[in-house]
Amino acid sequence: MKIVWLTRTLQRVEGEYLARMGLSLPLATIAIVIGADLVAGRDHFLTPGIVVAPPLAAITVTWRKTLFIGVLGLLVQAGLAPYDGITEIPDHDVFFGQAFAYGLVSLFSVYIAWRRETGAKAFTAIASVAEAAQHALMRPPDPRVGNVRLAVRYVSAADAALIGGDLYAVLDTPHGVRALIGDVRGKGLAAVQTSAVVLGAFREAAFDEGGLDTVARRVDISVGRHVTTGDFITALFAQFDRPDSVELLHYGHVAPLLVGTDGTVDTLYPAEPWVPLGLADLVPGGPKPWRVPMRPGDVLVLCTDGVIEARSPLDNTFYPLADRVGGLVADAGRDLDAAVERVYADLLRHAGGSLSDDVVLLLLTPVPRPLPAHPQDPPLPDRA
Repeated sequence: MKIVWLTRTLQRVEGEYLARMGLSLPLATIAIVIGADLVAGRDHFLTPGIVVAPPLAAITVTWRKTLFIGVLGLLVQAGLAPYDGITEIPDHDVFFGQAFAYGLVSLFSVYIAWRRETGAKAFTAIASVAEAAQHALMRPPDPRVGNVRLAVRYVSAADAALIGGDLYAVLDTPHGVRALIGDVRGKGLAAVQTSAVVLGAFREAAFDEGGLDTVARRVDISVGRHVTTGDFITALFAQFDRPDSVELLHYGHVAPLLVGTDGTVDTLYPAEPWVPLGLADLVPGGPKPWRVPMRPGDVLVLCTDGVIEARSPLDNTFYPLADRVGGLVADAGRDLDAAVERVYADLLRHAGGSLSDDVVLLLLTPVPRPLPAHPQDPPLPDRA
């Protein structure tokens, strides 16, 4: 839940900054206009410039403080009216017309500030619901699941939600540690519902089925039964059932990468690529799992297409994950969290600081299971 914590921290810091500095902007505007009016001397009518203060307040402070700025600006104009000679003009409609126009601008600014506050509260409520949905659908895994250490970075491109079309799960089952990463075609509530179907089916089948191919088949059948929108899901299944290898099964997803301790990167293309989940019934047969050797310290890198399709604003090139990940993940050791953060930071730099699609980065490395402790020998009986 690091992304949730970071988002709320940034929002809190931004709110505190605006609370301290936001009011100074309209006050500084009023002060500048007062100073300019006094320096210009009598008969120089500069106070209409104060009309800028309420709109500035509307975008930086609360509606109550915006109202305060509006009233303060009106009082300043009334106080400077004798100095500027406005009260000496026989036609008082000039002053009243200025006051009326200023009042309209101030009231409109108060309304804008109120709408902005209301929208911020609604955003907070939506973010809270999205966080609860994230907990329910994609329960954050522990740093170690069975005999596999892992680190994950999930980021949604949605502005007002933390749930998108990407999904992942890592489970310790009687058949070994099984992992799933996928990407639902589409966005919004329909993608969330499809993700729930896929993850629910995987969590059940991963414990029940002995083979990785039968697990995937169960998930695909569930998608066909319960997803009526026509959406499909690219997916990659992984099984860590041996200490020296990993079994993979491909359903149209981004090819995984294997990073060695020396920084070498191997792209693990399937011998027989397959169509995504939800479309498998259109093709006879099914994909075949394949096994990849893993040495101690090797890291399996799984991601969604939001990573490799992130474009640079400078030259419009895609993010070269296979070229960058070796130096960022090599010899990650036990600190996979730092490694996944390095990859994500590099991705953000390439994309110019923002992402246009959901992103999942999942790093996994097998570790040997501890040997069982030897039972102590029973004490010898005392001799007479």
